[in-house]
Order: sequence, then structure tokens, then C-alpha cells
Amino acid sequence: MSIVPDASSPLPSPRQTDSPPPRRPHRRVIALFTLLLSFLLPSVLLAAVGKSNVNVTGYVIDLQLDPANHAMTATAQVTFTAPATISTAVFELHNALKVDKVTDAAGHPLAGQRGADTTIGVVLPAPMNKGASATFTFHYSGTLTGGEDGPVEGLKLASIGDPISYLLYAARWFPMAGYQTDRFTAEIHVQVPQGYRVVGSGSTGAPHIVGGLEEYDFNWTKPGFPGTIIAGKFNEPMAISGSTNVRIYLTDAHKDSGPDYAQTAAKEFDFLSGLYGPPESSRINIVELPDDTVPDYWGPEVVAIAGARIADRSNFRLLANTMAHQWWGSMISPASFNDAWITNGMARYSELLYVENVSGKSALQAAITDVAAGALAYDTIPLTSAGTLDPFSPQFQSMTLDKGAMVFHMLRWEVGEDAFDQILKSVLSQYTDKPVRSSDFEKVAEAQSHQELTPFFAQWLDGTGAPQFTDKYTIYRLGNNKGFRTIGEIQQDLDLFNMPVELSVETEGKTEDKRIDVVGTDSQYSVDTFGRPRQIIIDPNNWVLKNSSDLQVRVAILRGQQLVAQGDNPGALAEYQKALTVNPQSSLASYRIGEILFTQRNYQAAANAYRDALRGDDDPKWTEVWSHIALGKIFDVTGQRDRAVNEYRQAVQTNDNTGGAINAARQYLQTPFKRPDAD
Repeated sequence: MSIVPDASSPLPSPRQTDSPPPRRPHRRVIALFTLLLSFLLPSVLLAAVGKSNVNVTGYVIDLQLDPANHAMTATAQVTFTAPATISTAVFELHNALKVDKVTDAAGHPLAGQRGADTTIGVVLPAPMNKGASATFTFHYSGTLTGGEDGPVEGLKLASIGDPISYLLYAARWFPMAGYQTDRFTAEIHVQVPQGYRVVGSGSTGAPHIVGGLEEYDFNWTKPGFPGTIIAGKFNEPMAISGSTNVRIYLTDAHKDSGPDYAQTAAKEFDFLSGLYGPPESSRINIVELPDDTVPDYWGPEVVAIAGARIADRSNFRLLANTMAHQWWGSMISPASFNDAWITNGMARYSELLYVENVSGKSALQAAITDVAAGALAYDTIPLTSAGTLDPFSPQFQSMTLDKGAMVFHMLRWEVGEDAFDQILKSVLSQYTDKPVRSSDFEKVAEAQSHQELTPFFAQWLDGTGAPQFTDKYTIYRLGNNKGFRTIGEIQQDLDLFNMPVELSVETEGKTEDKRIDVVGTDSQYSVDTFGRPRQIIIDPNNWVLKNSSDLQVRVAILRGQQLVAQGDNPGALAEYQKALTVNPQSSLASYRIGEILFTQRNYQAAANAYRDALRGDDDPKWTEVWSHIALGKIFDVTGQRDRAVNEYRQAVQTNDNTGGAINAARQYLQTPFKRPDAD
């Protein structure tokens, strides 16, 4: 899976490393205790169990939700196969859920035990041979408030309550195996009190009453990942005329955002369908998530977005990324986490393609700059080794999302637009409802482009690092007023590098663009122009992931933001100082330092940092308005109201309302900022 961070928060966003922070979010609470859970065992306990060792192929689940008591009760019929001979079948299940019993297909009770983590081992009546299939039925229940010790530390992936209950596939709320790699079918029946609507994959029609509860039925018959259920007090789903296949489910808190969001969703769905062809289902349900869980999540037919992001009209990129997973993640999936760059990277690049579509190439270039920083932030192991990382870690996310996106961006340049489009469509058609490996993708790319791409994939999938280009050249005047010849050499520091690079030669009359094959550390070129060259730029359109001092600053700031998100302020300060070492004028680095010092109530040092931001390079522009607001807050806290008012007025005078800055400044002009109580 991919989790796309919120671009409007002070946490790092792989899309936008310089996003402004109007306020700090609450930190997710991590449980400080371990729930002691086990089944009722009819025979001996297992001494220990490991990770899942089966392949689940299908489910039939009966689920009852009790939002008033934060409770659920479920029965899950699980059909699975053995990839090797086994005597114990191991599954994963959320720690807060208690298994009452497990039975085989004949109804006989089976023995089992909880592992130290989310695993459950079930003793088989007899060894199960490789390729054999079996069906077990799990009876289980529990309370889920979101504060329990879940499968991913620090993330709320399951919670039952009002007005929204959500059970995300990643929460392991049903016995599962092979998270996001083993595809399965699912028939799920969900019972909820009247007044709730339920969203899942493969709705079979309107709900019906069963025992005083409303039952919603879902049946996803294609192998995939249909394990996300969201129930809430949603209003009647919204749609726009002509796009009734895209529906928006919102609570009262965000219903006013529905019409605009439905318009955006329909446009993005049409754009992506035009690029890749229709997804597996023409029905897309955009559904609201609470703000204290992940910013986004997806399943077949399901695009879940946190409510605050739905209300933010500028947050269309998050929606595009999440919707793209209907193709890249749902239609095809990675064979292993070593192959996750294909789906995560293409979902990110789909987002960028939509940016290019609505805002032009200059907007794409700005977005690529930020994505390149994410690509290099943790570029220490090859993309094809990403499976060694925690899939929810910043390292895995940055590599598979951002470096993956850059691989697709560079492939587009390498093979050309037509071949690139055909590669994507061919991969989707050949591997529909199947897992895809990196080697599979490479074969399709070579077949569709008719090019030998081994050097390209060896560099960007199996290697690390990015070239840092320098250019040495000499300009000669040609005889008989025939113009000028520039003879030069592109140098870079990766000995095995082998890729075409764009060279732009700007003259007084026009610009000459030439494609240069850069092989090894030194590559010669010759360009003839009528006018005398005034400037020569290597890779002017940012087609290649390359290193530079500017990118080093961005990487350090991104890593600092991610350390702040993990609660490591000293580590973050060290990264921001690295950025200032490379560029002492970096307004963003100074601003981020001020943020940390302000939260530590080191007001004098924070004020100095914000003033450094104002005296810096003003990149990004919003650092000016938010630095004035931050200084105003410091003056309010230290009892200097006149000076605070002056800063808020200067903020308003910038006429920059990025992140609601002017609105915040006007609020503080009316009511002084007050320091919140200490945690």
C-alpha cells in the first residue's frame, strides 16, 4: 500500500516538501500495554508461531458493528492453499480481536495460539501438502476504538464508533496472509444499526433489514484486495450529472464540500480512464475518513480520504494519487514488496500526469523537483530490495512512491511518449488481476519500446545514487558567417551511467535542444548554432533524477520533517542545519528550525530563526507570511501585544493566503494568541 501524507500539515509530504504548517496535528497515541489474547484451546498450545505461511484465496465474512459500544463480532470463512508442506497454518489478526474458536470444513474445533505479534497459528489435523487447499472458520470479536495496539505502530487503521467506523484492510481485522501481495475474493455481509451507510467493494444492491439491523452485502469476485469496510452516518451519496459512477459519501461536517469534490473526482476518473483504459469497475465510491487516521486509503471501488483533505480545495493531488490505485494496486499488484515501486510509483506519477494535464508543464516541473527530493532522501538500497523495509516506514514510502515515480518519468523520456503509453496499457492488460514482478515490467517495456533497456533498469532499479552533472565546453566561430560550433563534454560521477540527456543551447535568436547519450563519466558533444551560445543547460526539463546543491537542501529538509513526525526533534534540527550548511540563505530550513524551537518554548532562539527566514532566499514564498505570524505569536506569548499586532499586519500586507495565512493573521489581530497548555 501507499499512504500519502497530508500536504497541508507540518509533517513531510513526498509531493510537497515545503508545505506550510498553519497548525500542528495531534500526535497519534501509541498504546503502552500489550493485550493478552488467546483462543479457547481444545488441545495443546503452540510454543511459537511465525509470520503467515499460507496463501488465502477467498473469504466469506459475516460482520456485525456496534458503534455505540465500539464493538464488532465476526465469523470469517477462510479458504487458503499451502505454498509448501505445513503442519501449522499461520494467519494475521488485529491484536485487539479475540478468537473464540476455529473450526475446519467439517466443523471440528482446531487448536491454536496467538504469537508475540499479530500472528495466529492453527494446528492442522494432519500435515497439509504443497498446493493443497483447506477452509477454516474463525469466530471472533473485540472492541476497536483506534487506541489499541494495532499491526502498525502509531497508526489508527481500525476504529468503531460515531459518526464513522472504519476497518481498513491493513488493520488485519479479518484473518489474513500476504498483505497486499496475495490476491483474494471476498463475500462480506455487514450489519449495522439503522441510520448508517456502509461502503465496501462489490456492493450487491440496497441494504435489507435483518433482526432490526440493516445488512449491506458485498461480493468482489475478482482476485484483489477487497478488505476495507467503512460505515458512517453519511448523507445521500452525491454525484454530478453525467458521472453517476463516481459517488461521494460525506457526513454533515463536510457535506458542503461534496459538489466541488464530486466534480474534481469525476474529472480525475475520466482523465485516468483515458490514460489507462477503464478500471475493473466503473463504480468509484469516494468516502470520508476521520482526520485522526491515515490521510487516504483505497480498495477496489473505494477511495477513502480524510475529511479535512476533502474540505481543502487545493488537495486534488491526494485524490488523484489514491484514485490511480484502482489501476496500479487494484487491477495489478506487486508480486512482492521488492516490486512495490511499480504500483506505488505509478500512482504517484499518475498524480503528476494529472498536474501536467490541468496546470501545464511548468507545474509538472515544480512537482518533479519535490518528488526528486523524496526519491533521494533514503536512496541507500536498490528499489528492488525495498522489501527489506517496513512498508509503512518513511524509507519505504519515499523509495517506492517518489523514486518509483521518477523511474517512470525517466522511462517516458527514454522511450518517448507513444511507447511509454503503450507500455503502461500493456502491463495493465497482461497482468490484470495478477501480481507483477520488476522483471515482468522490464520485458513488457522492451517489447513495446523495441529498445534494449537493461542499462536503464540496472541503473535505476538495481543501483543507487544519481548523477551530478558538470559541463565543460568551448565555442568556435565557423567560417563564412555560418554560425558557431560548441564542442563540450558532459561529466558526472557515476561510472556505469548510461542514458540519454537533453542539452539546451540558448542563443540570442533561438534555443537548440539536442539529445546526448551520456555513457560513463565523460561524454563529448558537438552542437552547431547560427547565433552565439549564451547559456548551455544540461537536462533543462528535469527528465533525469540528478543531484545538485539545491536538491541536497531539499533532501535534508524533507528528512528533517520526517524526523519531526517521528518525534525526533534533535535529529530534525541536525538535518535542518545540514541544509543551512549547503545554503545558508535557505528560508525554509530556518523556518523549520523556528518551528521546533517554538514548540520547545525557546522563544528567543525561535524568533531569531524566523528572522533568518525573512532575511533568506524567500523560497518558498509562503515562509514570509508564516514567519511574520510566528513572530506575532511569540510576541503575544511574551506579553508584547503592540509588536505582535505589527507582525500580524505585515503578514496581512503580504497578500499571501497560503494555508489560510491571512485568515489566521486577521484572527490573531482580533484575539491575541495564547500558548496552549503543556502536554
